[in-house]
Amino acid sequence: MSAQRRRSGPFVPGDRVQLTGPKGRMNTITLEAGKVFHTHRGMLNHEEIIGLPDGSVLTASNGDEYLALRPLLADFVMSMPRGAAIVYPKDAAQILGLADIFPGSTVVEAGVGSGALSLWLLRGVGPEGRLASFERREEFAEIAQANVAAFLGEEPANWSVTVGDLAEELPAAFEPGTVDRVVLDMLAPWECLPAVSDALRPGGVVICYVATVTQLSRVVEAIRATGEYTHPEPVETLVRGWHVEGLAVRPDHRMVGHTGFLVTARRLAPGAELPQLKRRASKSEFSDEDVELWTPGSLGQRSTSDKRLRRVVRDAQKLASETGAEPGSDDRDAAPAADAAAHGDADQPR
Repeated sequence: MSAQRRRSGPFVPGDRVQLTGPKGRMNTITLEAGKVFHTHRGMLNHEEIIGLPDGSVLTASNGDEYLALRPLLADFVMSMPRGAAIVYPKDAAQILGLADIFPGSTVVEAGVGSGALSLWLLRGVGPEGRLASFERREEFAEIAQANVAAFLGEEPANWSVTVGDLAEELPAAFEPGTVDRVVLDMLAPWECLPAVSDALRPGGVVICYVATVTQLSRVVEAIRATGEYTHPEPVETLVRGWHVEGLAVRPDHRMVGHTGFLVTARRLAPGAELPQLKRRASKSEFSDEDVELWTPGSLGQRSTSDKRLRRVVRDAQKLASETGAEPGSDDRDAAPAADAAAHGDADQPR
């Protein structure tokens, strides 16, 4: 397996390079000696880019100028092959902040999707931390592994991907009270709360990423009902860019609006009883039948076809092979319980 990909220094063969043309259009290529980047207007030899520093400007055969930069992680996740909807950078940043992901921490993630959030979490835990990802669908796991290998140059040794249901696999992977943070990006996170509660340390954080208000209502009430967490805090992040040119200063016509809700809560100490907040009277009375009507299962859900998933797997693995990475080359489909316990019992560095 190749070494982790360099993030700075002169361009070398195998580097991913983002070329921005005169109209702002971006093209991402993998540098290879002897290859040529073609457009309908002109061409640019890869060898003209190799050896130059980040931020260089090159001229194509037709006279167009291109800015060459290594893609940022946010650039990569927005353009990588995907089988499932990704966690957008604006939400990934909030997850890292709200969940307080710190270097050296032990983090559990479910599900892994296309690997976008996995990349952010791996950066947050650092080489001394550990990320354990769980995914029900094998195709999604393969796509995520290929995307992570394509960006980093290899699959990190401190990352494990387990194919299976979190509620069933988590107790076997971690001893009780050994996980610092749990990130749930799944259809029904409330189904996993018993297993998550057992795995989390007292004071540990669970954060749920859900797309609809029906899921938001269900997961907040489920967390409250356990009596094992602080009061859940739901938020939504909206990002609006601005156009600034001289005296022409105004909001952009387009913005990244709703992508999902984040619900955060902290694990109480065993036996602790949370003080009740004084609230104004509200419509808080409901039955189990009322809640069930709000679930995604009752409302229906869209699924990705197997044919499309197979194509995305091929695209992701091709991207990884082009950059010299070999996703899935070592056997890390499951995190052994002994290894999990060894990591989880370490003292918290944060």
